[in-house]
Parts: sequence; structure tokens; C-alpha cells
Amino acid sequence: MSVHVFVDETKADGLLVAAALVQPRQLAPTRTLLRGLLLARQERLHFTKEGKARQGQIAAALCRSGVLVDLYDARTIADQRTARRMVLEQLVADCAGAGAHRLVLEQDDSLLASDRRTLRAAVHQAGVADELVYEHLPPRSEPLLWIADAVAWCWSHGSTWQQRVRPIIGEVRQVR
Repeated sequence: MSVHVFVDETKADGLLVAAALVQPRQLAPTRTLLRGLLLARQERLHFTKEGKARQGQIAAALCRSGVLVDLYDARTIADQRTARRMVLEQLVADCAGAGAHRLVLEQDDSLLASDRRTLRAAVHQAGVADELVYEHLPPRSEPLLWIADAVAWCWSHGSTWQQRVRPIIGEVRQVR
């Protein structure tokens, strides 16, 4: 069974990327769970815009979801473009190793062209050009991106928040 991977990052103190790994059988129930966390007139969860109590509620719900999140820590790399390229290359290699079918990144129009170049080269390098589909989507259109957003925020905001999401953290990779 092939996993689907949903990616977002924080750039607050250097690049930290979160990749939520969701099994196909978890896709629909996890989307339902996340949509159920929306408040009236809210079209997406954006962790940084939530109050502390809501952040805690969301983090707890994520820990009950059964998803796993890998982190790619490139905060020691000063150049953001280099850091992003290196993270994406490692991410694609890891997706290939996990037999991932789909890789979804939160859409940032300023990064689309360079991301596509990096991803195209990385899937060929990993030998998964015909197996791994990648795309960029706006967060309002894919609730599973909200997981990566929340976990990246938590991990970058110190040990108290890290402990809240620790149950769903898989690998923490240092990218250098």
C-alpha cells in the first residue's frame, strides 16, 4: 500500500519542513477529522493564527489521527534556496524508499518554478519518475496539508510544543 505525503514548512528560524505520511485508508477519515476542527466561516486551519487553547486542541486531535510526520531540519543552512533544494531532494529519496505514491506541497507561487525543477530532477535521480506524482496545492483545497503546518509550527516553538506532537513524530532528519 502506497503512502501519500503532505508537506509544509516554517521559515521562522531557518527552514524546517514537516512531511505528513498518510496511508490511503486514512485519507478520508483524517480529512473529515480536520474539517471537523474548523470554526464557523473558517476555510482552513492555519496554526499560527489559532489561539493557544485551539492550538492545543488541534495538536491533541492530530495525535489521535494515526498519521506520522517526518521532519527535515535545514535550519543550519543559511541560504533558503539551497536549504529547500536539499530538503526536497532528501524528501523525494525518502518517498521513493517508502513507496510513496503522491507528494503534495503547500503552494507558494514564488517557489513553484524552482520546486518543479528540483522535484523533476529528484524523481529521476531516485528512479521513481513513473511512480511518484507530485503537485503543489493551496492549503484551503487540501486539509491534509494542515497537519504539516501544525507540526512544523509546534516543532519550531520549543520543547513544550514539541512534546505535544511527539507521539506522531517519525524521523527527524538533519539536512546539511
